[in-house]
Amino acid sequence: MKVISVNVGLPREVEWHGRKVRTSIWKTPKSGRVRVGALNLDGDAQSDLTVHGGREKAVYVYPSEHYAFWRAELERDLPWGSFGENLTTESLLENELRIGDALRIGSAEFVITQPRLPCFKLGIRFGDDRMIKRFLLSGRSGFYLAVVREGDVGAGDAIQFTARSSDTPSVTDVVARYTIGP
Repeated sequence: MKVISVNVGLPREVEWHGRKVRTSIWKTPKSGRVRVGALNLDGDAQSDLTVHGGREKAVYVYPSEHYAFWRAELERDLPWGSFGENLTTESLLENELRIGDALRIGSAEFVITQPRLPCFKLGIRFGDDRMIKRFLLSGRSGFYLAVVREGDVGAGDAIQFTARSSDTPSVTDVVARYTIGP
């Protein structure tokens, strides 16, 4: 398990369906070490803190393994960070992770808090309002991390479990509750 890419981005205004929308979904890979603070990575910010960011959603992780599916599905090249993730990872999949699992990446420590349940801005990023539904139904949600210990991360860093939860649902289980109901 390792970090493939560390991605950051700042808010920008884009036009969508005739109106201006502020979004931070555009992320680009950053070389070298990146400082992890309690609420985000250096060089990164969330646009609407009522639904994005905060302590429980400080860092968004997306598995690199999902990119092959989306490249074929969308018939286009997708650079790392295309889904707005801060960390693109290898061998860290939603069905194998439980809410509450704790991780060490670089010198920072994290806990898995929830899957990503995207808002309309994912549709903006891909120029398609249907993308939100496609994303959820694909089972490829990625997940959020809370920062337990600040530090720094970089591409190539190993990801290690520091604790595993046995009595909480997997990230996949939580997404399924939202997409198929109780």
